[in-house]
Amino acid sequence: MVGEIRYEDKLWLKSYEIGVPETIDYEEICLPDILDRTAKNFPENKALIFLGYTLNYRQFKDMVDRFAACLVDFGLKKGDAIAILLPNMIQCVVAYYAVLKVGGIVVMNNPLYSDQELEYQFNDSGSKALITIDLLGNRMIDLRPRTKIQQIVYASIGDYLPFPQSLLFPLVGRKKKLAADVKAAPDVYKWKDCIARYSPGAPSAKIDFSDVAMYQYTGGTTGVSKAVELTHANLSKQIQQIKAWFPKLEYGTETLLGALPYFHVFGLSTTMNLSVYMGWAQILVIRPQPGPLLLAIRKFRPTFAPLVPTMYIGMLRHPDIKKTDMNCIKGAFSGSAPLPVEVINDFEKATGAVIVEGFGMTETSPVTHINPFAGGARKVGSVGVPISDTLARIVDLEDGVTDMPAGERGELIVKGPQVMRGYKGKPEETASALRCGWCYTGDIATMDEDGYFYIVDRKKDMIVSGGYNVYPRDIDEVYFGHPKIQEACTIGVPDSKWGEHVKLFVVLKEGETASQEELIEFGNTRLAPYKLPTEIEFRRELPKTNMGKILRKQLRAEEMERRQKQQ
Repeated sequence: MVGEIRYEDKLWLKSYEIGVPETIDYEEICLPDILDRTAKNFPENKALIFLGYTLNYRQFKDMVDRFAACLVDFGLKKGDAIAILLPNMIQCVVAYYAVLKVGGIVVMNNPLYSDQELEYQFNDSGSKALITIDLLGNRMIDLRPRTKIQQIVYASIGDYLPFPQSLLFPLVGRKKKLAADVKAAPDVYKWKDCIARYSPGAPSAKIDFSDVAMYQYTGGTTGVSKAVELTHANLSKQIQQIKAWFPKLEYGTETLLGALPYFHVFGLSTTMNLSVYMGWAQILVIRPQPGPLLLAIRKFRPTFAPLVPTMYIGMLRHPDIKKTDMNCIKGAFSGSAPLPVEVINDFEKATGAVIVEGFGMTETSPVTHINPFAGGARKVGSVGVPISDTLARIVDLEDGVTDMPAGERGELIVKGPQVMRGYKGKPEETASALRCGWCYTGDIATMDEDGYFYIVDRKKDMIVSGGYNVYPRDIDEVYFGHPKIQEACTIGVPDSKWGEHVKLFVVLKEGETASQEELIEFGNTRLAPYKLPTEIEFRRELPKTNMGKILRKQLRAEEMERRQKQQ
């Protein structure tokens, strides 16, 4: 059995910023009640900014209450799963809070998923209604008979735009493929019709803090996508943990850049729900590419920016960076993948802000670790230290119990109020991930003598070559430092002699050329012989998740398929 951590073992506490508590006296308040309170305290504060159209908190709450009344009229009740298939737009945030208000279980879905992936998630969750965008409306109507979904509500980018864009959108929206006509079908409704038809009078459902609030699907980068059960307590306490980590940030004062996809739990907690809790404005970025991100910074002047490495890298390399004053940004948060040192330095030079890296996973709502923001030591390459009320340890990869010494690799396990209830309908997977109150992350990591944690790799990605354990990220990081290489990703491929050998995929920087022999020689002076790639494949791009994480699993599957065809 995994033991408890003693107070003197919490080496990370000495690095906490002044004002950050070890433990929090949590307020037992669910997200719909948080919105009600914020709307009461800051009714005229900007809440949602979408392409220049702005809703204040009073208007935001009114729209949530109207859509909640619509859901009740549909016959939806407490415990019903309701799917949301939308990018970051006003309707996404409103629908999310309306579903929670009526006691429903939110199922956030990725708009870029295929029909097959969506059909699986709709059916696995038992979703009874769907809120989507008109661009996907006809596809979802065709998919509906294969699911339990009854009502479909479709929104449009053109629903909420400032003048004169609102006037021009009906003329140009379809030409630019930003809007689509949705065919007539039973129980299919326009969003704006629903909002106009209902008054904001539906009673709130009686929600218990322990009730499931969301089925949040894992990204599927390491296996079949699973529905993580996150409770109202998980989500509420996570926001309170994040607030506690940044004690100098005040209620009602900041503007967040809402570029992280809200269908991913990282964006959901660190931007959408945190903004509502704090009474801040959130700038909804529907297409988080470098150009639109820089435009949003120029026009709306965000003060805080939770992003992923690909967003930072993309902005710094975009020509519009030269005409973008980024000094409005006070602080930035990075997660999902490692952030290169030169990117940290370049972004902090451009903004004068501090970037703190962190770590989390869908199963933990998601944040468990962050580097101290101010007044505490940031360590480059580290995901930081456990946040308030969060315990973490590194245990032996084989027995899952024995604590590893400082600097030694093992599996990262965590414990805290943000840890999921379990995987929906998967008791065996739940029992494997949750043991004695600890969540086994599947990540190989180390902890240094100061209690800072470093992610080394995924257990499932480890390569065994000639009896040696090879960690792909060790190789990735070496090649990321090559001056000609933009991206690198390593996998293991079958080898009759060694069990597996190392194959490296690289994307070269624009205008650069390199040979396989040149890159192998580069690694020869920096890697142990058993880690050295024996194959290198050049690509124009690597497959990624919407959060910018390279899909090592997909590269491995493509390689296996290619090899089978050659046999």
